[in-house]
Amino acid sequence: MSTYNYKPGLGNVGSYQSSGIPYVTSSLTVPAESGTPLQVSFPSVTREFTVRNDGASEIRVGFSALGVSGSATNFYEVASSGSFSAPMKVTDLFLISSHGTTGEATVVGVLTGIDRNQIKDNWSGSAGVG
Repeated sequence: MSTYNYKPGLGNVGSYQSSGIPYVTSSLTVPAESGTPLQVSFPSVTREFTVRNDGASEIRVGFSALGVSGSATNFYEVASSGSFSAPMKVTDLFLISSHGTTGEATVVGVLTGIDRNQIKDNWSGSAGVG
C-alpha cells in the first residue's frame, strides 16, 4: 500500500483561501539609491504583503535587486507615510530609497504553508519583473 504525503504547492487554492501565518518586520533601514537594496526574505511563500514607508523619502519596492536599482523601471514607488499592499505569491522583496537618503519601512506578510523553494528565482528574469 502506498502512502501519498500531501504538501501544499503553488497551485493549491486552499493555501490562498485560508487564514495566513503572520509575518512582521519593522524599523527597517532602507539604503539610499546608490547602495545595495535591502532584501526582505519571507520564510515561506506569501499570499499577500504590505510595505509601509515610515520615512521621509520615497521607497522603491521590487522583486529583484536589479529591478529597483539605477535606471530600472520594474518597481512600485511608495510615498512618504504611504503603503503598498498586493495579493502576490513572492519569497523576497527588495527595497531602496529613491532620493539619495536612507529610509525606513515596515513589511507585513501573510504567509502560506508553501515552501519558499517552490519559487526558485522569486519571478526574477521574467518580462516586466526585473
